[in-house]
Amino acid sequence: MYGPGMNRGVNQYRQSGALAEAQVADPYRLIQMLFEGALERIAVAKGAMQQGNVALKGEKIGKAIDIVESLRAVLDHKHNGELAGNLDSLYEYMSRRLLEANAKNDPVALDEVAKLLREIKAGWDDIPSEQRVARAS
Repeated sequence: MYGPGMNRGVNQYRQSGALAEAQVADPYRLIQMLFEGALERIAVAKGAMQQGNVALKGEKIGKAIDIVESLRAVLDHKHNGELAGNLDSLYEYMSRRLLEANAKNDPVALDEVAKLLREIKAGWDDIPSEQRVARAS
C-alpha cells in the first residue's frame, strides 16, 4: 500500500510534531514527553535486542540514558529535597541498569527500568491541574 519511504516520512512527522509540541508545552507536559520518549526508546531497544540489531539497540539505550539523565538534571532539590534525592538515586540506578542491559543483552533490565519509569510517570500524570498552574506561576 505504501512505499519504502513511508517509515522515513512517519518518523519525520513524529519528530516535527514532538518538536512543535515541545515549543508550546508547559513544564509539566515537557516532563511527560521525556517519560514517553524514554519508554519508547526502551521498547525499540528491546525489539532490536530480540532481533539481534546491536547498533539500533545501543543507539536507543543510549538515548534512553540521555533522557533519564535529563530527568535527573532537572530535579528541584530546593523545594522538596527528600523526594528529589530519592528520585536522583532512582534515576542513577536506572541509568546503570540500562548500561547493564546494553552490555549483557538483558531484556529483563529493560523491563525493570520501563516499569519504574511508568510508575514515576503515573505519579506525575496524577498531579492535579490546579497544582500545575500554581507551580508554573
